[in-house]
Amino acid sequence: MSLLYLVDDHTLLRDGLRAVLQAAGHQVVGESADPTQALAELRGLGPVVVLLDLHLGQRSGFELLTELQRRAPEVRAIVLTMSAQPRHVAEALRLGAAGYVLKGSPASQLLEAVDAVDKGQRFLGSDVADLAVQGLTAPGDGALDTLSVRERQIVLMVVQGQSSAEIGRALHLSPKTVDSYRSRIMAKLATPDVPALVRFAIRHGLIDADNA
Repeated sequence: MSLLYLVDDHTLLRDGLRAVLQAAGHQVVGESADPTQALAELRGLGPVVVLLDLHLGQRSGFELLTELQRRAPEVRAIVLTMSAQPRHVAEALRLGAAGYVLKGSPASQLLEAVDAVDKGQRFLGSDVADLAVQGLTAPGDGALDTLSVRERQIVLMVVQGQSSAEIGRALHLSPKTVDSYRSRIMAKLATPDVPALVRFAIRHGLIDADNA
């Protein structure tokens, strides 16, 4: 039996996941739609497997992976997402994810991933291994590679139209600090305004065109 924690911004999906996992004999010890809440709770649960999406409304699963790697390395993470972008697979693995499963996969594959990761192994779902190879071997964009995970998160929130005050509240930063991030990001990416930043984010797979 594995101890599991669910991070997804869709309550219905979390309900479905819990039913599948518990029917297979696993125990879901917590769930959240918010990376900050998830991190706080996971640090007190000890060794556990977390299932997390990459797209969490205005937040990002990459942010949680980064913090887990730094503050709760005993937690093992499986990314469960719709994103089949090679760059996302490679980035998740770079940030310490032990598994990556696409949401269109059968439940049996997810259960296989949970069993493998709980044993300390790595699991990549069907076709994900090829995506990982593509993402890890693709030539990087020099400007994009200079962005930290926090900067990528702020890019996402900026292109979604959030103000510095709104971003600051979500990330526990002052609006002045967010403004400094924005200026530094735009200088790094040579994007003079927000529309240019949106185009850059879509072109490099940081966001989907439908979410811009």
